[in-house]
Amino acid sequence: MDPELYRMSVVLLTGSLTAAATALVGSFLVLRRMSLIGDAISHAILPGVVLGFLLSTERHPLALFPTAAATGVLTVWLIETLFRSRRLSEDASTAVVFPALFALGVLLISRIRYVDLDLDCVIFGRIEDVDRRPLILLGTDLGPRALWMLGSMFVLDLLLVVGLWKELKIGTFDPALAESLGLRPAWIHYLLMTAVSLTAIAAFEAVGAILVVAFLVVPAATAYLLTDRLWLMVALAVGFGIASVFVGYILASEPILNSQGAAAMAVAAGMLFGVVWLVAPRHGLVATLLRRRRLVKPE
Repeated sequence: MDPELYRMSVVLLTGSLTAAATALVGSFLVLRRMSLIGDAISHAILPGVVLGFLLSTERHPLALFPTAAATGVLTVWLIETLFRSRRLSEDASTAVVFPALFALGVLLISRIRYVDLDLDCVIFGRIEDVDRRPLILLGTDLGPRALWMLGSMFVLDLLLVVGLWKELKIGTFDPALAESLGLRPAWIHYLLMTAVSLTAIAAFEAVGAILVVAFLVVPAATAYLLTDRLWLMVALAVGFGIASVFVGYILASEPILNSQGAAAMAVAAGMLFGVVWLVAPRHGLVATLLRRRRLVKPE
């Protein structure tokens, strides 16, 4: 295969797997009105990432999973603890916790020089270079490790959503009913947050924090404007995320923007949201204005 075609295929497949995995869990974050929690987790896992480096002395994602996931769950617990104290609103609690943890991670990176990690990697990722980081197992090159990590994470997220569909659906729309049915919504909630944390760290090295945040929220929010059916919303969110990858790859190419691929993909997701927000048949801006115009009685 032509090297340039191979590189393009790996980049697009990596981005598509990231979009699909994040859309599966991100759809429930949007429906639970917890979009900021996804943003918080994707930033606040940074201290866990650095701690994983310190404990393992390597930057392999498998070594980062335990500490990063624990930091993600800790973030959710701290936010909920502050909110339940009734002294702060949920958004204020989020705004207190995640900048503090993210800043702690940045401080650790800047002070511990021998950690092989830089802020550009944290923020923007290196999606253009994913084909240069192979997964070596027993001396055998199995291909880009980002594909294995994100492919595995997509399968795990898919199994979670399909296997706990009823519990996630009822817990999302009616937590009190879920509790009365013995579905343990609190456990499901923390399991979902753990999945968000693991998905973020699986994508961290390849695409960085910007694209993780964008793909956790924007494709799901776009799909939410088009349908009231949960299964269709999740499917559309995956589709919009993958479409953003392809559009962003084109935008980032040298003839157009010649920019970071992950940032261009996030911009593309925002562009698709803007289009749908304008033209959605029920919840779009144009449809809303037309309905209001019809309600105005002629003089």
